[in-house]
Amino acid sequence: MPPDILLALAIFALVMAGTPGPNNMMVMASGLNFGFRRTIPHMLGIAIGFGLMCAMVGLGLGQVFARFPMIYTVLRIVGTAYLLWLALAIARSGPVEEGEVRGAPLSFLQGALFQWVNPKAWVIAVGAVSAYGQPENFALSVSMIGLVMAVVTVPCVAVWTGFGTALRAILSDVRQVVWFNRIMALLLVASLWPIIADFFR
Repeated sequence: MPPDILLALAIFALVMAGTPGPNNMMVMASGLNFGFRRTIPHMLGIAIGFGLMCAMVGLGLGQVFARFPMIYTVLRIVGTAYLLWLALAIARSGPVEEGEVRGAPLSFLQGALFQWVNPKAWVIAVGAVSAYGQPENFALSVSMIGLVMAVVTVPCVAVWTGFGTALRAILSDVRQVVWFNRIMALLLVASLWPIIADFFR
């Protein structure tokens, strides 16, 4: 992959992975409720799962969805329903006191598998492969896209988790944490609005 294309891809990945979306809302809430260290498996699951997903979309899965659009539609419905359930769970959660174990952040595998039902992840993956895939060496360029996406996603989700963790010291009142979780839940639902609206077109 030429250096200028690689740089453009890295900037694209930074913008896409760094802007608000389901992954970032979830790790921010997880950082507040469980702390940075306990959210690390979730963060790594997002990064590696998303990079793998981008590569697989480029290596042929996108063609399967083009041929059988019903599969993609079902995935979108399941993904949206799952995200709405997660939003409800976040909205109903409260703070975890020091030393208390109540619930758990998503695991590495859950974070990785979540990418397959994350509408924003699908949009980014298809966009990245379409824009930055190199026809003359497509398999290698698609693998590079997956690698760049994974590498760039790590610091992005770490920053969002750090935001949530930092808020633990500020939001010391139980009611403040409850309201923060509710706001995060609403933002998670808001990030789904384009997908939900598309169902009714």
